[in-house]
Amino acid sequence: MPTFSGSASTYWAKVDLEGRLVFPPEFAYLYGLAPGTEVRIDAETNGLRLHRSITSLARIYVEPTNLCNLICRTCIRNAWEEPLGRMSKATFTRIIEGARHLEPPPTIFFGGLGEPLFHPQIVEMVAEAKQAGCRVELITNGTLLEAPISQNLVEAGLDLLWVSIDGANPDSYADVRIGAALPQIIKNVEIFHTLRRTIDDQKPDIGIAFVAMKRNIGELPAVLRLATRLRASRIIISNVLPYTEELCGQVLYSRVLDEITYKPSPWVPSLDLPRIDTNEDTREAIHYIRRGGYNLSYNGDIVGRGVDRCPFIERGATAIAWDGSLSPCLPLMHGHDSFIDEHPRHSRRCVIGNLAEHSLNELWELPDYLSFRRRVQEFNYSPCTICGGCDLSETNEEDCYGNTFPTCGGCLWAQSVIQCP
Repeated sequence: MPTFSGSASTYWAKVDLEGRLVFPPEFAYLYGLAPGTEVRIDAETNGLRLHRSITSLARIYVEPTNLCNLICRTCIRNAWEEPLGRMSKATFTRIIEGARHLEPPPTIFFGGLGEPLFHPQIVEMVAEAKQAGCRVELITNGTLLEAPISQNLVEAGLDLLWVSIDGANPDSYADVRIGAALPQIIKNVEIFHTLRRTIDDQKPDIGIAFVAMKRNIGELPAVLRLATRLRASRIIISNVLPYTEELCGQVLYSRVLDEITYKPSPWVPSLDLPRIDTNEDTREAIHYIRRGGYNLSYNGDIVGRGVDRCPFIERGATAIAWDGSLSPCLPLMHGHDSFIDEHPRHSRRCVIGNLAEHSLNELWELPDYLSFRRRVQEFNYSPCTICGGCDLSETNEEDCYGNTFPTCGGCLWAQSVIQCP
């Protein structure tokens, strides 16, 4: 059975005698391209861009709990009042039953808005997901990653462990991750690395997740060096989403929103920028180009390709909260308040259904949910991330293009500003 590691791979397709594009079987299997599947194709200057089918469920975000042992400055808990709890055995069993019926088996990512290792059955959950044939990932703040649980996670077959590290020295780290100590986190990850080396030949992989703010961006080079020291093979950097007014002063994307939400237009010139040094000689010119509204390519790659593109839809993802409620994505899993360019915005929770009442496959195939995924892939939403000019931008209830709940024009994930593993 073919697998996909997440790195780039090359496949060769053929055009048959009737002019139809025929994919190799392993490619069709990996991307859920069953006979009759409809997929979106974008025509570009020198090629075609094929999107994952909206019928392919490839990644399931599972929230074992929304409880946590820390109180971080960047946490959504600073702006919500939702019930707290842990996922029941019955709910998780329903997830695994659904995953067993999917071809190819999906990736199960243990995360959400709590600390997964705070769930007493997390190791058993990882083992069950692996037994169902799934690739398994988990993100943690690292405080509970002590030697016994590390060994159990490795033996359970975990494929990738993400560790959130937002600072390179103990003081700056503790200033964000209140209640945690960086030296202990580093020690825990080093022990995890040692255990994986002796148990399963360098598996699971280790990933580092960094949330960038004004208060810590200067430490990013040191964090990257730390990631190398910890033998990390993956690093993901996200901007901070300000859930509180205090965090508005920490964002690093106030200007870039105007740039990345600019859509290519036939009425402005195309500009192809080569690989070029960024230094005091080029900085002013490059800044002018980025702000100039051109249809910009860099070394042949289209700049802003990630604009107005939902990463959860593109991944074939869905999200399941600790109470069994299924939502289209992590940002819609729980209601919350946040700020866009210092303008308040309330996002109401969106629930497609609950696993206590429907199977995973039944919820995924609901016509309304399928229509929603198609609408998001087309992304004809008003540009609320740069507008903020009307009352409609203050919620995700409706927008000025006539879209109704949930509207995604104010989603910073869809503008490649916020990223999740």
